[in-house]
Amino acid sequence: MKNKTFWIFSFLTICIISITYGVTRLISPKEKLTKTALECHEIPNTSEPSAFKPTIENKNKPAGKAPKGMVWIPGGEFSMGSNVEDESLCSLSGVTKDAAPIHRVYVDGYYMDETEVTNQEYEKFVKATGYITVAEQKPTKEEFPTAAEEDLITGSVIFTPTSSAVNLNNFLQWWSYVGGADWKHPLGPESSIKGKENYPVVHITYEDAAAYAKWAGKRLPTEAEWEFAARGGKTGEIYAWGNTLKPKGKFQANIYQGHFPIKDGDTGEDGFKGIAPVKQYAPNTYGLYDVAGNVWEWINDWYSVDYYKSLSESGKVTKNPQGPDAYNDPKDPTQIKRVHRGGSFLCTDQYCTRYMVGTRGKGEIRSAANHVGFRCVKSI
Repeated sequence: MKNKTFWIFSFLTICIISITYGVTRLISPKEKLTKTALECHEIPNTSEPSAFKPTIENKNKPAGKAPKGMVWIPGGEFSMGSNVEDESLCSLSGVTKDAAPIHRVYVDGYYMDETEVTNQEYEKFVKATGYITVAEQKPTKEEFPTAAEEDLITGSVIFTPTSSAVNLNNFLQWWSYVGGADWKHPLGPESSIKGKENYPVVHITYEDAAAYAKWAGKRLPTEAEWEFAARGGKTGEIYAWGNTLKPKGKFQANIYQGHFPIKDGDTGEDGFKGIAPVKQYAPNTYGLYDVAGNVWEWINDWYSVDYYKSLSESGKVTKNPQGPDAYNDPKDPTQIKRVHRGGSFLCTDQYCTRYMVGTRGKGEIRSAANHVGFRCVKSI
């Protein structure tokens, strides 16, 4: 596992999964700590406050009860996107421009899982179908032609804290490809999900999430559906719970506090160091839990950096958008990506604040990590 070809294999995998993070400018550890102490704040810099128009909810409701574990999302017309100017609350410029401009969208009503899919729920699917996730499948020569046969092993990517402060321009410093890591072994082959049945399932690729959704009679949400639901009927607020990160001094989501990505750097001020069980924080106004933080959630839409621009330029309210026809990321054009939403327990005010409700993430469709999961929706 120390030879050159294995490193190439690991390098490629880490590169793919780390695109859920923003790319910040080069900052020395000393400068970073100074900025954190002096400039971090709870309310980010924003522009175009008038771009958000009122949300207009549909009034019709379906007959009967919601499916077990799901809540009704009424749908309607709303302003989608973000006017946040910075990647972090520490005033670091980033990549939030892919969530602009703000534009009007309409979605029909639907049901949505009140939580991210848990280990217990995913285990039921696997036992019923015999499904094998991508992380459990041996990589092929076709995928990694330069790797030696003995280096093509099952596994996934795991967050690995650094021993001291580091420049945040090189994400390879805090990600490792770990053989034997998968949804049943979230921190490597010696770990397990025993006692963690109520935690979000992780190490899930897009196709793993889509397979579960199909089996459950559901589907993955569109990006517009996800954002409408996460906003909870409110207009233009920064977070799913309002415009202040910590109302009355209390965190509302499982995110990272402290100096990222140092070992033991997460202070756990929000109640958790690392991933948390579902339903540990108050739900939003639609009854959805953890639409910010904990784990990133797979979305059905292809990722395209300029998709919002194309919708805005039409000058119309887009009805039930399904995303672009193809993926488009000029910074990484060879990798096939779909959208991630919601941020994770690794999002931090120092580096990645995409737990802000209108911002976006992205992920290569056959890559997994221990901070990526999903939830489903169901049409009526």
